[in-house]
Amino acid sequence: MITPLFTTKAIADGGRQGKVKSENGTIDFSLSMPKALGGKEEAGSTNPEQLFAAGYAACFDSALNMVARQARKRIQSSVAAEITIGKDEDGGFGLAAALYATVTGVSQEEAEMLVEQAHQACPYSKATRGNMDVTLHVTTTNE
Repeated sequence: MITPLFTTKAIADGGRQGKVKSENGTIDFSLSMPKALGGKEEAGSTNPEQLFAAGYAACFDSALNMVARQARKRIQSSVAAEITIGKDEDGGFGLAAALYATVTGVSQEEAEMLVEQAHQACPYSKATRGNMDVTLHVTTTNE
């Protein structure tokens, strides 16, 4: 059970061939099925996997910066989330994620530790833990 701090809503009409819109109108996208899934993948449209990837990347990068601040480390970071949809062993569909964190300001070992801590703290990681494969990739730069 959580103590609510913020709630938002998005509405989807028409499934993978429809539209999705957030309650404040900031998100207002047409959806289309990717070609790899047998769809037309129309220009200017998105799909649930892209939306999930965007949310997971933003949330994870925020968690990474939070744990770095708590560790008193000054970093710059970016996170790319790669979401894959595929057939699962039950004959249905499942998801997998690969997170690619690029971290500047700490050693490779420190960056890996911070990314693992972020994986424990990130609400998306918590929600997916035990439900889908998530792999972590960490790169450091000396900028």
